Parts: sequence; structure tokens; C-alpha cells
Amino acid sequence: MEILNKLRNLDAYPKINEDFYSRSLSGGLITVVSSIIMLLLFLSEIRLYLYAATETKLTVDTSRGERLHINFDVTFPSLACSLLSVDTVDISGERHYDIRHDIIKKRIDHLGNVIELRQDGVGAPKIEKPLQRHGGRLDHNETYCGSCYGAEESDDDCCNSCEEVREAYRKKGWGLTNLDLIDQCKREGFIQRIKDEEGEGCSINGFLEVNKVAGNFHFAPGKSFHQSYVFLQNLLGLQTESYNISHKINKLSFGKEFPGVVNPLDGAQWTHQTPFGMYQYFIKVVPTIYTDIRGRKIYSNQFSVTEHFRDADVYPKPPSGVYFIYDFSPIKVNFTEENKSLLHVLTNICAIIGGVFMVAGIVDAFVYHGHRVIKKKMELGKHR
Repeated sequence: MEILNKLRNLDAYPKINEDFYSRSLSGGLITVVSSIIMLLLFLSEIRLYLYAATETKLTVDTSRGERLHINFDVTFPSLACSLLSVDTVDISGERHYDIRHDIIKKRIDHLGNVIELRQDGVGAPKIEKPLQRHGGRLDHNETYCGSCYGAEESDDDCCNSCEEVREAYRKKGWGLTNLDLIDQCKREGFIQRIKDEEGEGCSINGFLEVNKVAGNFHFAPGKSFHQSYVFLQNLLGLQTESYNISHKINKLSFGKEFPGVVNPLDGAQWTHQTPFGMYQYFIKVVPTIYTDIRGRKIYSNQFSVTEHFRDADVYPKPPSGVYFIYDFSPIKVNFTEENKSLLHVLTNICAIIGGVFMVAGIVDAFVYHGHRVIKKKMELGKHR
């Protein structure tokens, strides 16, 4: 009993007899308001516990030897697919011209309706029996081999389609100036197909894999860095400076999508009164790693961009096209989804209850005593 009495003396919450309670209307209102505040803060804390918060951390990018994955979807309403090529160049010296793989072109009319969809460029399938390079009759066991018209690297090279002839000339750095002399192109109707696309637009989408070094990729009409498309200019009576490069970027991203990513060029559209020249996007790519609540990592990139247009009327005349010039930030951003611990939530809930209860008690005491003082002064005024 002595131990229980000592324990009773340690009670920090002495109980007041009900006879001494004094309840008031203001106290009731303050109790209701404080209870609502407690409930709202409690629900907010539970919500933060159930939904993961994203923490951001900046580190130096020390990765090496990686590749950059570029996704794009761009529409050129006034540039035919036959005149449009995708090229990449980087500071390491690696160059790729007229990239075809993993890219789809859609011919569109002036209203934006799709006329035709194809994965390859202009041209038809290989002809079944192309010209024999050396001419003459073929023996029964002899295979057909089309001529490359002087662009063969060895005697065993064959060009069995117009595209293969063009590619052989491109590798040599030569320009095709008269397609009427190329039998493969005549059989495939190459020239007529180009003429048929005059006045159309083109929607081009796909992806590129490039080295993770500074460089650029561009959509250039007529292979602006090559001589291979000189015949197109002669054929259609156009110069590279007079191509209309009005465009709309439906989608442009570097790497995989992750929650919360914002690609600033998605939906961007550019038209100009004189849309002839070079349009440049200067892009700063920021490597990003997103780690979800389960620990799965998404390696991606964010980017910022500035724009510049060089008119074709200036000298020297810039090559026509839309250029995306990218460079990399040395800082890597790490996003990590994290949940608060249960102990942290319980601590906050206790702080909410105790804090609101204490503040409400102070307000109630202030209102109660203020009301009594005002009441006493009113009573004294009546007696006078």
C-alpha cells in the first residue's frame, strides 16, 4: 500500500472534482474548432504516410561509356518525306547520315491527314532481275548482280536497287545528277514518286542511339552535308535555302519516361513569315536517376532548351534544317521515393494533439477571463 501511495503522489494529472467545473459557450466553440483542426492535421499526416514523398539529391555524374537514347516525333507540314533525312554528328567524329532504322515516316497532306506510312525511305522493293553488271547472257547457274555505275568498292559489289546505288554513291561522296541513266531507279519509278510527293508534308518519328558526348542531330532536307541529293534540287527546281522548315515537335525526350518528368519541347510549334533557314535548339541534358518506392531505378535525362533562328537571307547562307544541339551537365539528379516511418508519424500525431490542445486551452483561458473582466466592468457601470 505504501508503494501504491507513492505512485499516486507521482500523478502529473490531478483530477478536479466535478463540483468545481465551469463550462461556457465559448469553451464549447473552441473545443469544436480545435477538434476539427486536429482531425484535419491527423488526416494530412496519414496521407503523407500512405503516399511516398520524392527526395532530390545532386551528385557529380561519373558514368562513362554510356549511350544516349533520343525519342522524337516531329511534323513538317510543308516538307515532303522524300526530301527529309535524319543525321547525327558528335564531337568524337562519329557521323551518321540519312538514318533509316528505327524511324517511321508518314506522308501527310495539307490538312495533316496521313497519306502513306513507311519505315524505309523513298523507293520500291528490289527489282527481281536487275541489270547484270557485265552485260550479255547469263548462264543457268550465274546470279544476277546490278551495276553500281562506278561506285563499287570491289568487283564483287552489287547494287540491286536504286537505294543501293544511292548508298554506294553516298559512300564515295559523289552526287547523282541524272537518274535517267540509272536503270534500277527507272524501273522502280523513283523519279515519279518524288514528283508525286511535291507539296506534301511529313511526320517523322522514332528513336536514335548516340554516344553520350556533345553533338547534334538534325532534320535536314536534301542531306545538307552531302552531295548525294543534288539531283533532287535539279529535279524539283529547288535550292536548299528555299525549303520550308516550319515544324511542330509532338514529342522529344532523352531516355525513359519517369513520374513527374517535364519535356519542355513537347507540343512546341514554330512557323515564320519566311520559314527558310536554320532553326536551332540548344539543349542542356541533365542525367537523372529515378528510384521508386520498391527500389527500382529508371535511368533517364531531363533537359533545358534555348532556341535560335538563322534566316537564309544572311551571308554565308546557313544550311536549311532543324538542328538539335545537345550537351551534358556534369551534375546528376537523383530522385528517390521514400515513405515516412511509423514512429515518425506517431510522433507527429502526438505533437498535433498536444500542440492544438495547448493552444486551444490558452485561447479559451484568454476568452474566458476577458469575458469576466468585461462583465465586471459592465456591472460596476450599472451601480454608478
